[in-house]
Amino acid sequence: MSEQQDAGSPLPDAHHEHEHGHGHGHGRGHGHPRGRGAPAGGGRLRGLISRAGHALTPHGHDGADKTDAALESSSRGMRVLGVSFAVLVVTGVIQAVIVVLSGSVALLGDTLHNFADALTAVPLAIAFSLGRRTATRRFTYGYGRAEDLAGIVIVVIIAASAVFAGYEAVERLINPQDMHALGWVAVAGMAGFLGNEGVARYRIKVGRQIGSAALVADGLHARTDGFTSLAVLLGAGGAALGWPLADPVVGLLITVVICSVLRDAAREIYHRLMDAVDPALIDLAERILTATPGVRRVGSLRLRWIGHALRAEVDIVVDHDLSLLEAHAVAVEVERRLIHGLPRLSAVTVHADPDGHDGEGHHVVPAARRATHLRDVSPR
Repeated sequence: MSEQQDAGSPLPDAHHEHEHGHGHGHGRGHGHPRGRGAPAGGGRLRGLISRAGHALTPHGHDGADKTDAALESSSRGMRVLGVSFAVLVVTGVIQAVIVVLSGSVALLGDTLHNFADALTAVPLAIAFSLGRRTATRRFTYGYGRAEDLAGIVIVVIIAASAVFAGYEAVERLINPQDMHALGWVAVAGMAGFLGNEGVARYRIKVGRQIGSAALVADGLHARTDGFTSLAVLLGAGGAALGWPLADPVVGLLITVVICSVLRDAAREIYHRLMDAVDPALIDLAERILTATPGVRRVGSLRLRWIGHALRAEVDIVVDHDLSLLEAHAVAVEVERRLIHGLPRLSAVTVHADPDGHDGEGHHVVPAARRATHLRDVSPR
C-alpha cells in the first residue's frame, strides 16, 4: 500500500519493524508509527508517544534468540561442511590407492569426482562466513544472499559432473578396457557410495533444518557422486561376469540420474533467486494475521528468503477509531505472532492502515490533488 494518507484522516499510519534492541526484553527494533496528520515540529512528542507505546505493549519474544538462532544456523552449516569435507577426502584417498593397484579408469574418474565434491564445501564455507557479517549501509539486508551465489556454483559443478560422467561412459563404450583387481575396485566403489551417501544425508538434513537451499543442493550433488561410485561397483561386477561393457552402460544410466538431480537443484536455487516461497507459508501467515485481535483485513503479504532466514512485510487494516497507541499495539501483536508462528522468520515489517467509514482506503489520493502536487514539484 502507498504510504500517503489524506490530511483529514483520523489516524496516522502505524509502522512496526524490528531491527534494534530494547532494554525491556524485546530485542527487535520498530519503525515507529508516523502520520501526515501530526503537527509540524512534533518529532519530540511522537518520540514520547512511541516510547510509551513500547512500554505499555506486551512484548513476548526476545530478538536476541532470533539472532542467536541465525548464528547457530551458520555454525551448524560450517560444521556440516567440515565433517563432509573430511569424509570425502578420506574416501578419495582410499579410492586413489586402489586406482594405483587396479589401473581402473572408471575408478580414477570417480575418485577425481569425489575430490571435486569435497571442494564444493569451499564456496559454501565462504557463503556461511559472509552470512555472519552484520548489515551495512550498502548491504542493508546483510550478506545472506551469498548462499544463493554459492548454490549457483554448486549447480555448475553438478552440471560439469553430468558432462564428465557422460563423456567417460561414452569413451568406455567406444574403447573398452580390461580391469584388474576387480574385488578391490568393487570395495572402492562401495566405499565411495557409502561415503557420499552419508555426506548427502547429513547435508540435506541440516540444510533443510536451517533453511539453506545451497546446502541441500550440495547434498544432492553428493548423492549423485554416490550413484557414480555405485556404477563403478556394478561395472566391476559385470566385468567379473564377462561383460566388459557393463561399466559404461551403467555409467550412462547414472548420467541420466545426475541430470535429474541437476534439474531439482537448479530449480531450488532458481526459486531462491526469484524470492519464491512455499505457498503453504503464505497460507499459514494469513491464518495467523486474520486470527490476531484488532486486524480487520489483511492487505498485501510478502515473504522472502535472505540466506536461510525469512523476512516478512505485511499490510493490515485496523479500526479507524483506534488511537495511535492502540494501532501500534495491534502491529506489535501481529509481529509477535508471526515471529512465533512462521518457521525461520527473523524480521517483520508491519504497516497498519485505518479502515474508512465508507470503505475507501485512506491512502487514496484524489486525482485533482495528485495533479496539483505534480505541478508543484515539476521543474519550471
